[in-house]
Amino acid sequence: MELTTVWFLLVAVLFTGYFILEGFDFGVGMLLPVLGRDDRERRVLINTIGPVWDGNEVWLITAGGAMFAAFPEWYATLFSGFYLPLLLILLALIARGVAFEYRHKRPEASWKRRWDQAIFFGSLVPAILWGVAFANIFRGVPLDADHEYVGGFFNLLNPYALLGGATTLGLFLTHGAVFLALKTSGDIRERAAALAVKVGVGTAVVAVAFLSWTLTIRSSATAVVLAVGAALALVGGIAAARARREGWAFTGTAVAIGLAVATMFAALFPNVLPSTLDAAGTLTASNAASTPYTLKIMTWVAVVFTPIVLAYQGWTYWVFRKRIGVMNIPQH
Repeated sequence: MELTTVWFLLVAVLFTGYFILEGFDFGVGMLLPVLGRDDRERRVLINTIGPVWDGNEVWLITAGGAMFAAFPEWYATLFSGFYLPLLLILLALIARGVAFEYRHKRPEASWKRRWDQAIFFGSLVPAILWGVAFANIFRGVPLDADHEYVGGFFNLLNPYALLGGATTLGLFLTHGAVFLALKTSGDIRERAAALAVKVGVGTAVVAVAFLSWTLTIRSSATAVVLAVGAALALVGGIAAARARREGWAFTGTAVAIGLAVATMFAALFPNVLPSTLDAAGTLTASNAASTPYTLKIMTWVAVVFTPIVLAYQGWTYWVFRKRIGVMNIPQH
C-alpha cells in the first residue's frame, strides 16, 4: 500500500474518531438547557463530559496536523476556501472551552446562565458546520486549475451541504442523549433515554436521506456497504435506547457515526477535494501529498506515538466510567 493511501486512511480514522467522541459532548452541550432543569442538574450534565471533552478535541488537532503534514495542498486549499465556516467553528470551540472553565467561578445565576449559553451555542455551531463542511468536501467545490478555491461563502450553503449539517446535528443530539442516559442516574437518565428515542427517529430519516443522496453523487461497493451498516447501526441504537439498554445504544450511535464518516471517505478516495469546475482542478491523494521522505518519517512517528495516545485516552474513560447524579453534586 502506498504511503499516500496510508495517510489518507489515517486522516479518515482521525476525523472518524473526532466525530464519534466529540459528537456526544457536542450533544451534551446542546442538551444542557433541555435536560438541565436547575443548576445542579446542569452541573451533572457538564460533569459527565468534564474529564474528557478536551481530550476529545485532541483528535481534531491531530487530524489537522496530519492533513497539514501529509497533504499540504489539501490543507491549504481547504483552510483558505472554507475560512469563514472553519473560523466560526474555532470561535465556537474557544467560547465553549472557556465556558467550561469559567462557569463555576462566580455564584450568581446570571453569570452561570451566560456561560451556559456559551456552552450551548459553542456546541450547536460546530455540530451544524462540520456537517456542512464535510458535505462540501465530498460534493466538491469550485477549484481552478491551480487548485485555488474561486467560490464564495454562499457556494458552501447548497441544499446537499445543509442536509449534511442537519444530519450531523441530529446524530450528535442523539449520541449525546444516549451518552447522558449511559452516564447519569435518576430522573435525568430517564429523560435522556426518552429524548434519545424521539430525536433518534427524526435523525434516522434525515441521515438515510443524506446517505442516499451521497451515494448518488459518487459511490463504490465499499461505500454502499458502509452506508447500509451505518443505517442499521443507528436503528439498532435507537431500539436499544427504547429498551433502556444504554451501553448497546451508545455503541449503536457511535458505530453509526463512524460508518457514516467512513462512507464519505470511502466514496471520496482517491480524491480529497473534487473540483466542480474542471477535473484538472481536483485535488487527489497523489497530487496533494507531501514528498515520500516526509511521509516515511511521519509514518514512523505515528507508529510510535499513536498507541500511547490511544492507551492514555482509553485509561481516562475507564477511570471516569461511573454514573453520576444529582446526589453527587453538593449544594452551594
